[in-house]
Amino acid sequence: MSSTRPRIPEATVARLAVYLRVLTGLADGGRSNVSSGELASAAGVNPAGLRKDLSHLGPCGVRGVGYEVGTLRDRIARVLGVERSRPCVLVGIGNLGTALADYAGFGSRGFRFVGLFDAAPERVGRRIGGQPVRPVDELDEVVAATAATIGVIATPADVAQSVCDRLTAAGVRSILNFAPVALNAPAGVDVRQVDLSVELQVLAFLGQQRGTTATAALEAPSVEVTA
Repeated sequence: MSSTRPRIPEATVARLAVYLRVLTGLADGGRSNVSSGELASAAGVNPAGLRKDLSHLGPCGVRGVGYEVGTLRDRIARVLGVERSRPCVLVGIGNLGTALADYAGFGSRGFRFVGLFDAAPERVGRRIGGQPVRPVDELDEVVAATAATIGVIATPADVAQSVCDRLTAAGVRSILNFAPVALNAPAGVDVRQVDLSVELQVLAFLGQQRGTTATAALEAPSVEVTA
């Protein structure tokens, strides 16, 4: 009989990453224990959902005590593979790509850029975050030499698909796409889409909806109750 643990749902994995961020902050602040309510609130989920997510890791907390911050942080880190350094390549060194390449926080989460690429000659040769910007023609060579497993696309939409094709042909099997376009990737390649304009539109709608609800509440006629 197989003892392999069931596959953790993708949505749960995303929340585990949030829990890890919160727990890391708590540990850095000197906290040793945290209740499920505190952790859930800090992560923006409800306690029942938190406990269900953590059930995929096996027994974690103690009733009435909560979770030991360092132990839970380390367990989630192992499940997510954060203790291993994962080589990544980034294509597209515009404003967003430059900010991503220069962000030091990825290293503490187990990710390191081993190659930065751009098609614009004026960007090639610059150094960002300690890495030189290379021409896109060198992408295959760098992926092969560094065994990069993750590719980040921060290019304009009209070239994102061709970049995706090139990354997958080079052997990259995980792609984080910031370009505002849906990508077609081969079977066996995982693509995560981050569309900042869509997220802003959602926030704008929620703000508008909140304002409409508040206005409706203020304009609702009062009801006089008499004995």
